[in-house]
Amino acid sequence: METDRPTGRDQDPGNEPDTLARHVVDTVESLVTLWFAAAEDVVPQLSARQLFALQTVRRRPELNLTALAEHLEIGLPTASRLCGRLVSAGLLQRTVQPHNRREVRLVVTADGRRFLADVTERRSLCLATVFRAMTPGERASLQRGLGAFEQAHARTRPRPRGGIQGGEER
Repeated sequence: METDRPTGRDQDPGNEPDTLARHVVDTVESLVTLWFAAAEDVVPQLSARQLFALQTVRRRPELNLTALAEHLEIGLPTASRLCGRLVSAGLLQRTVQPHNRREVRLVVTADGRRFLADVTERRSLCLATVFRAMTPGERASLQRGLGAFEQAHARTRPRPRGGIQGGEER
């Protein structure tokens, strides 16, 4: 009878899920610091939530203001103010739908797309610097581990709430 018990090198106490989870928390905090530092020098400077909202609209152009608020798990007035700041910065455009004047469609502007491309490039450069400090074997191990994590996450991910599809995560 086959079991799910670890064997051989998997018995290392560092491989226990709780120990590994704590290690990943520490590593993610380091990654988050790098992630946000890469976006700090981009003009205009956006809050993390504004940047996430802009990225979300770019990835999910079908979202209207109400769906964006639900996706960000914020109130509609807060989402409206957040989008207003992005509109003022020239990164987002709000348009009223001709078939439903109460529905506001959100569109990332050309400046918004350039802004997001700049942030992505800066983040990639920061990550590449860290990866260059790793050995080829370490990079290969990281790539395998991230692939395994993504597959396990897909198997354990809860169903999306509120009718929003696509598994977008924060």
